[in-house]
Amino acid sequence: MTTIFSKPFTRLTVRQFQRVTLYATVVFFSLTMATLVNPALGTTHTSDRSEGESRYAMLDGARVHYVNYGKGSEALILIHGWTMNEDNWRDQFTDLVKRNRVIAIDLPGHGKSDKPQVTYSMDFFARAVEAVMRDAKVKRAVLVGHSMGTPIARQFYRKYPDKTLGIVIADGPLRPFGEKAMMDAMTASFRGPNYKDSMGQMFAGMFGPSLTAESKERIQASRLSTPQYVLVSAWESMVDPAIWGEDKVNVPVLAIMAKNPFFGPDLEQRYREIAPKLDFRLWDGVGHFVMMERPREFNEAVTTFLDKNKLLSGK
Repeated sequence: MTTIFSKPFTRLTVRQFQRVTLYATVVFFSLTMATLVNPALGTTHTSDRSEGESRYAMLDGARVHYVNYGKGSEALILIHGWTMNEDNWRDQFTDLVKRNRVIAIDLPGHGKSDKPQVTYSMDFFARAVEAVMRDAKVKRAVLVGHSMGTPIARQFYRKYPDKTLGIVIADGPLRPFGEKAMMDAMTASFRGPNYKDSMGQMFAGMFGPSLTAESKERIQASRLSTPQYVLVSAWESMVDPAIWGEDKVNVPVLAIMAKNPFFGPDLEQRYREIAPKLDFRLWDGVGHFVMMERPREFNEAVTTFLDKNKLLSGK
């Protein structure tokens, strides 16, 4: 199958490039920027990160890497998105560990975790989160899921409701996204020999105006280091209609979404149908990596959500 992604970037027409950007918008709920953002909306970024303790849990004979900050039987668990790693949360650690225990996971196949030849399903990832919790002796958690981390958090809730105190959505989907034909075309492009170019074009449309060059470099390094068999399997699992449903998420949910013309006016209502206890935020002038682009604002929103719902025991 020939898709727009199979053509060299330098040969794309303006219209074709816009289509690539739209695909990225549809899939990852990112902002397609047409205007510059008010500089006052930007947030100062810092390269400092609190030093956590690097650990490994075991799942089906494979190591799952995670970084632990603090102690306690309850924790805030950070779940990165497709082809990313725990370092995406670098700007969250310093602020959030002041309140409670924080754990950031490298999902199987990503980062420093083992990369076995398995099916990288949302169920497999959810089991990995639970394996980390057992290893860290965490009984209950609030899950923060960016992008693909959102369906992983939802699957975790399905499997382990008693271990789920709440969920934070960082520009992630609660409902299916994209038509089947488009998803099939994108899957084909990721299976092809030029998959890195396809991903590069897609990710370029996901960056917001305030994302630093250093953050972009970290994102690009992570997606380039993810094996093709991992990213294809995870992608196919993420777009599988079987993972979606009308089953409710009955714990408190905070959704921080990037404003996007694709969403339509009823996005909040469609999310609230799944998550009745929803705190919904729609941010303007920001891209898909909301927690990296506006870390201070993101951290404050998460802390406020935890305080309001009396979640996690704190320190």
